[in-house]
Amino acid sequence: MGLGEGGEVAQGCLMIIAVDGPTASGKGTIAKAIAAHFGVPCLDTGLLYRAVGWHVAQTGGDPDNAQDALAACAFPEELLDNPELRNEATGGLASRVSVHPEVRAALLERQRAFANQPGGAVLDGRDIGTVIAPDADVKLFITASVTARAERRWLEMTGREMEISRDEIEHDIAMRDARDTQRKDAPLRAAPDALVMDTTALGRDEAIAAAIAAVEGATS
Repeated sequence: MGLGEGGEVAQGCLMIIAVDGPTASGKGTIAKAIAAHFGVPCLDTGLLYRAVGWHVAQTGGDPDNAQDALAACAFPEELLDNPELRNEATGGLASRVSVHPEVRAALLERQRAFANQPGGAVLDGRDIGTVIAPDADVKLFITASVTARAERRWLEMTGREMEISRDEIEHDIAMRDARDTQRKDAPLRAAPDALVMDTTALGRDEAIAAAIAAVEGATS
């Protein structure tokens, strides 16, 4: 793996960057910025689980039922462009369907194929560095306190004129953390060789700069 003079991935090289972390930690924003900086595509893997959760609910299935959730993995591709996938309710559904090993297995190869495309890619999620791309060139684990993450999500949602309390968001985040870290298959955790970044006290631009510097340091 190598970088060109402008920081982009050199032709013929493969650079895979895994960005993991809990909800609202800033991992999605950081992953997109890293991808833009190095000139590689980016996949928000959580969006796949959101699509499954949304699809199972819309088709009358039960997100806590493994077979219903597995059937919803055959969601139409255009669903990934649906803005409703970004709302808090859909995030909760995603957390519920993601506990099923059958669902994780169904989406596994889709994510690995994206990671191993020519030139490589950036993937953000909860098990990229541990399961999807354990041999990634760089692994980041982005975290922050529950209070800080709830505040960020509340500001984001109220900015979209959605009425919800910070306490409600904080409770939901804590519940999702518990499901994600305690599930039997591919639990949320930092890979042993991941660079852990706590963004609690960092602004958006500071966190992005720190992450890009970490990747550059790891690949130099």
